[in-house]
Amino acid sequence: MSANARTPGQPGACACILYIEDNPQNVRLLRKMLQNGGFEMIDASGGLMGLQCAADYKPHIILLDIDLPDIDGVEVTRRLKADAALAHIPVIAVTANVMYGDRQRFIDAGCDGYLAKPVTRHELINTVTYFLDRLDID
Repeated sequence: MSANARTPGQPGACACILYIEDNPQNVRLLRKMLQNGGFEMIDASGGLMGLQCAADYKPHIILLDIDLPDIDGVEVTRRLKADAALAHIPVIAVTANVMYGDRQRFIDAGCDGYLAKPVTRHELINTVTYFLDRLDID
């Protein structure tokens, strides 16, 4: 996890994004793109850790890989959306699963958005901005 991420809701907090991803190269790439876009990111390397980070940090947005080593992203999404304290957080699938029907399967599971890997900086920043614009951030 990023040591300098501030918890949303605290004075001076900015948009906090949780990225649940087991591939360190993907984490580094998205962190760089998000930081260059002015966002802070925390990360978790598995679904269970991601659920704990979501509960602890209450991020504004969750970016979620679908193929995780412990529980998959579909199950993570179901658990997030079943938790009243976390259900409001937009979950965006960030995945290499790009076969016909994958996008709809993830949306049906509760994801609010979908980005296909490899993600471009433009797609990422536009998607994050789109969801942040709909939130009331102090």
